[in-house]
Amino acid sequence: MKTKLKRIADSAMLIAIGTVLSLFTFQGPWLLGGGITVCSMLPLVMIAQRYGTKWGIFSSLIYSVLQMFIGLNNVQYAPTALSAAGVVVFDYILAYTVLGFSACFNNLIANRRKAIVLGILVTFSGRFLCHFISGVLIWEALFPNELGWASPVWSLVYNASYMIPEILITSIVAYLSYKPLKRYWLREDIVQ
Repeated sequence: MKTKLKRIADSAMLIAIGTVLSLFTFQGPWLLGGGITVCSMLPLVMIAQRYGTKWGIFSSLIYSVLQMFIGLNNVQYAPTALSAAGVVVFDYILAYTVLGFSACFNNLIANRRKAIVLGILVTFSGRFLCHFISGVLIWEALFPNELGWASPVWSLVYNASYMIPEILITSIVAYLSYKPLKRYWLREDIVQ
C-alpha cells in the first residue's frame, strides 16, 4: 500500500511539474508560429523510466487530459463535433499518451542513458506524427494556410518547427541529467 501511494504521489508531482513547465512557452524565430517549452514532457519520460511502460502510459494519459483542458480554446475552433473529436484525439490524447512508451527500449539497449534518449526520439516523433495528421486532416481544413502550401507540407513544416527543438532539448537534458540524477531516474531514491 505504501509503495502504491508513493508511486501515485511521485507521479502526481512529476505530472504537475510537466504541466507547469508547459505553461512557459517560448516563441521562436520561425515564420509559421508555434512555441516550444523547456522539457515540459521530460517528467513523463521520468515516470515511464521509474515505473514502467504501463504506468507511464496511464500517467501520460492523465497529462494529456490536463493539456486538453489548458488548451480548450483550440477545441472551440472546431465547427463540428467530428472535427472537435479529431482535435481532442490527435492533438491531445494520442499525442501525449504516446510519450508513456518511452521506457520500451530499456530492455533492448544495455546502456540505459542511450535507451532513454532513444525512447524520447521515438515517442516524441510519435507525438509529432499525431500533430502532423491533425494539421493535414483538421487544421488545414479549418484554417487554410496563407502561403498556399500543400496541406501536408504546411503541417510538416509547422509541426517540425516546434517539435524538433522540443526533441533536441529534451534529449540533451535527459542525457546530461542521467549521470548526476541516476538514482532518481532508476527510482533508487524511494525507500521501499
